[in-house]
Amino acid sequence: MNVRYVFDVFAEKYDKWYEKPFGKSAFKLEKVCIESLCKDLKPPLLEVGVGTGRFASALNINYGVDLSSGVLFFAKKRGIEVVKGAGEKLPFRDKVFGGVFLIVTLCFVDDPLRVLEESARVLVDDGSIILGLILKESPWAHFYEEKAIKGSIFYKIARFYSFKEIKAMLRAVKLKIVEVNSTIFEAPAESPLRFQPPKKGYHKEAGFTALKVKKASRSNHL
Repeated sequence: MNVRYVFDVFAEKYDKWYEKPFGKSAFKLEKVCIESLCKDLKPPLLEVGVGTGRFASALNINYGVDLSSGVLFFAKKRGIEVVKGAGEKLPFRDKVFGGVFLIVTLCFVDDPLRVLEESARVLVDDGSIILGLILKESPWAHFYEEKAIKGSIFYKIARFYSFKEIKAMLRAVKLKIVEVNSTIFEAPAESPLRFQPPKKGYHKEAGFTALKVKKASRSNHL
């Protein structure tokens, strides 16, 4: 099964996950983790892999692109300007957006390097890309991989990358990390998570990591 098929067929199931106690608590933590990286972003803003528009709506992101018509139906209802398209070939001209978001997107795309290249192409020179990631070394990634083995339809099509792999991808497309936040430090389970402020920097044990990335100059990478 490919990603488009899964999100077309199970769009409503995916969206309703955010209404469950665990999903609602995880979403709140992830949103706050991302939010603190967004203070200097200037519209218009784009989310690549917008899904059902939960994050886009909460973070005031204007535009969303996704391959799945099923999830775009929900995103449109949330007031997002949606376009059907692939992250590997974004249907926008160069240097349009002040911020581009990839929130748990790279684990579902065929060519993450190409998606990063395209995100950089449509980004203004002083703009930022915000990445939301479940990193491979996290205990939460292991938890989700076990769920995939047990038949979870969404985790079965996901591929998680390590922080080292993500940094290598960013270097390859001339992007630099300027800020990192981490959240979800409880042991993996599906019970509601208690709220804790995000921690600055990369933490191996975190269930969710957010990166702020800019086009590289002569500055050093983290």
